[in-house]
Amino acid sequence: MSKPRPLLNTPYGAYFAREVPPPDDELVRVGPGTPCGEYLRSFWQPVAFARDLHDVPLRIRIMSEDLVIFRDKGGRVGLLQLHCAHRGTSLEYGLISERGIRCCYHGWMYDVDGRILETPGEPVTSTLKDRLCQGAYPLHEYCGLIFAYMGRPERKPVFPLYDTFDLPGLTLMPAGKFSLPCNWLQIKDNSMDPVHTSFLHAISSGYQFTEAFGALAELDWEETPYGMTYIATRRVGDLVWVRVADFMAPNVHQFTREFEDATNEKPASRPVVIRWAVPIDDTHTWNMELAQIDPAWGMTPEQIGSPGFGQSDDRAYAERQRHPADYDAQSGQREIAVHALEHLASTDRGVTMLRKIVRDGIRAVAAGSDPKELLREPRGPIATACQDRAGTAGTVMQAFFGTGTLPEFSLTTPTAPGVTHRWTRLEDYIQEPSNARIWSGIHYRFSTKVGTDMGKKVADYTVQTYLQPLK
Repeated sequence: MSKPRPLLNTPYGAYFAREVPPPDDELVRVGPGTPCGEYLRSFWQPVAFARDLHDVPLRIRIMSEDLVIFRDKGGRVGLLQLHCAHRGTSLEYGLISERGIRCCYHGWMYDVDGRILETPGEPVTSTLKDRLCQGAYPLHEYCGLIFAYMGRPERKPVFPLYDTFDLPGLTLMPAGKFSLPCNWLQIKDNSMDPVHTSFLHAISSGYQFTEAFGALAELDWEETPYGMTYIATRRVGDLVWVRVADFMAPNVHQFTREFEDATNEKPASRPVVIRWAVPIDDTHTWNMELAQIDPAWGMTPEQIGSPGFGQSDDRAYAERQRHPADYDAQSGQREIAVHALEHLASTDRGVTMLRKIVRDGIRAVAAGSDPKELLREPRGPIATACQDRAGTAGTVMQAFFGTGTLPEFSLTTPTAPGVTHRWTRLEDYIQEPSNARIWSGIHYRFSTKVGTDMGKKVADYTVQTYLQPLK
């Protein structure tokens, strides 16, 4: 871990801040044998979409390893090391066969598991093919996305299933794939940095989503059995809008649609996009997505597979300068963000927590143990928290906590010394706007419009002070 540079507090002081420390290698280097590389290889990682496999092999690079992926004519998918075990010719030029792939140079044929099926030209008595294998990785195909396990063979985990893979009324479909010229971790840092949605996607660049995102949120973060979650609570008019997003270790996050305007009360809506950040190497990353789609939206597969606004470099540089988005902010942190140069603030608590989860997992693997999020035994879908919900403060609290008994909490006011309001039932607390006469130092004598205005203050205070702690 790099040491922070001494604080620069001198105007026109760039002369004293010219040295750039090295990145935090433990967290960012992903090649074979690196601590983070071995950690990421402990999990199933998406490496390609089924839609991209045709009648010729596909060359890919994942975590600094050069590989070739193909579907043979029997329908099986193979992931092999790129260079033929015979003389090193690239198998991207191989001939896909009924069973496996044949090298173009001398015809050696490999099965999807790396076993050598044929060595043409060798004597009938040759045992060469029985004594060698081409490097291969096991695969798991799910919803049009092909996952590889690239870790130690004897430690292959169970493939994780999240509850958001199967949502009523929605269809899980293969979605976007797009690359960024930067390290994987700074992309995932973004997933637990909800304050950026108010600035990058609203105040700084114009409204890329809805105007509701421009309201600064009350923020909280919680660690979960699968990683962590953020809770961003905004006051939009008379309603409370709670947006929850998940980070699933080691490199997955999921989020709801960016079109919520919080103008009407709505029940919870679950994630639409589930995104993996898969390192190509230390300085390049694939984002690969599955998306939950409502058939009523009438979207084509091409539309579903297109990157969202600002996620790739598909806009002109001048436009990206004037209206930067995620691609620009994340890749603009250098190819590998230098943590020793950062000055983290209170709004970066989620980033700090995410990095700790990753570091703890890295060190667990280095010590010969499992990261706590890894599955060794089959189980039902993993329950996650991601959702959007809009409603009055009372409605939102009921949705999160149910009705009935609450942990007792109380409020006092300096304008009425000795007067304390206490609640142990949510239903009683929700009635407070119409019943109370004292709030935030103001004594109310009547409960007409004044009571309504006071109710809004109650809702604000509820969300900021009680919603997150009770959650």
